[in-house]
Amino acid sequence: MQNNSILSVKDLNQMVKELLCDAIGQIWLIGEISNFSRPSSGHWYFSLKDDSAQVRCAMFRNSNFRAGFIPQNGQQVLVRATVTLYEARGEYQLVIDKIQAAGTGLLQQKFEQLKQKLSEEGLFDSTNKQPLPENIRIVGIITSSTGAALHDICQILKRRDPSLHLIIYPTQVQGNEAAGQIANMIHIANIRQECDILIVGRGGGSLEDLWSFNEEVVARAIFASQIPIVSAVGHEIDFTIADFVADVRAATPSAAAELVSRDSLQQVKRLQVQQQHLSMAMDYYLMQCREKLNKWRHQLQTQHPQTKLEKQLNQLLAYRHSLSENIQQYLLRLSNRHNSLDKRLLRVSPQNNITYLGQLTWQKQQQLINLIKQKLIKSQHQFVLQTSQLNNVSPLATLERGYSVTTDQNNTVVRRSEQVTVGDIIVTKLKKGKLVSQITKINE
Repeated sequence: MQNNSILSVKDLNQMVKELLCDAIGQIWLIGEISNFSRPSSGHWYFSLKDDSAQVRCAMFRNSNFRAGFIPQNGQQVLVRATVTLYEARGEYQLVIDKIQAAGTGLLQQKFEQLKQKLSEEGLFDSTNKQPLPENIRIVGIITSSTGAALHDICQILKRRDPSLHLIIYPTQVQGNEAAGQIANMIHIANIRQECDILIVGRGGGSLEDLWSFNEEVVARAIFASQIPIVSAVGHEIDFTIADFVADVRAATPSAAAELVSRDSLQQVKRLQVQQQHLSMAMDYYLMQCREKLNKWRHQLQTQHPQTKLEKQLNQLLAYRHSLSENIQQYLLRLSNRHNSLDKRLLRVSPQNNITYLGQLTWQKQQQLINLIKQKLIKSQHQFVLQTSQLNNVSPLATLERGYSVTTDQNNTVVRRSEQVTVGDIIVTKLKKGKLVSQITKINE
């Protein structure tokens, strides 16, 4: 600043205010309240002092309504404030935005510091959290063996899912040794690996009562656990460091019990729905099987060897009848021709020609008869050969060799013992005759 610069008082106070704000900024301060004043504006004005000094403070209405209590003269408090200057009087002061009773305030400050430290290390990151198992059978509970929280958890688990097994890891949940015991029980549960999930918690209380779950040793034990952990500390409005590190936070111990258990009524309903779906699927599958069976049965009937034999035999008879008619027509034509020749001979009446033609005719007739006989023999031979081939694949040939065919009352061939039951009537077809029997015993 140049020597010839002249400042006003207002300019000076503004400069000092900026220096204070920039150089010191926001701080935490502990002290005793004195000269507390609460005018109609809703703002609070007071001083904070210790044995040798004091400082003026202001806490404006938009901040003090969150305090939760009205400070009293002589009360020790912990405040978070910004160092600034009241320009109108040239007095430096603290503008407070948070105030707590001193004991609780120190713990809260410690809580915030640890929370920030662990957050920066990644202990709260969602990527490090384990999902809860889908099929929980054994639940581990780390809490006081005499506390109400254990009783509530056990009652809810027994009511919702009696099939769950419980393992209690008793520990102190309050006091100087509680944090170490809680961390040790988490470590023991991970060594034993005898449960699917852990519930770590206790019932409600003050910040001091819940402080064991704000200790760093507990937070790191929860983070290192290979078993998923549900934190269930205090009431719904209570938050601890354990809640932030745990894989899942439950508002209360009772809520944790409901979270890890399955409602037996819902399980029954779900099983009933699954049973209905399975029954519908089985009915659909059986319907498809019946359709395929009917299709195969129809194909078997149309492609059965007996059916083919009958069809071929009918064709053979038709060929034989057609051949016989052709031969008869041919012989008739020959006879007509012979008669025609006889008439011509009678008209011409040359005896030699008649004799010659008679002999020739007789020869032709014999040749024709021989040809017809040969053709008939050949046709009969083919008929016998085809009949023999068909007979080899016929079920009747199987009966000839001593086998039999058994059918049930619906004339369905019995191939497996599962097709009949005791008391059913069955028919056994032999080479000659049939046997009608009643089943008295079935050997699988």
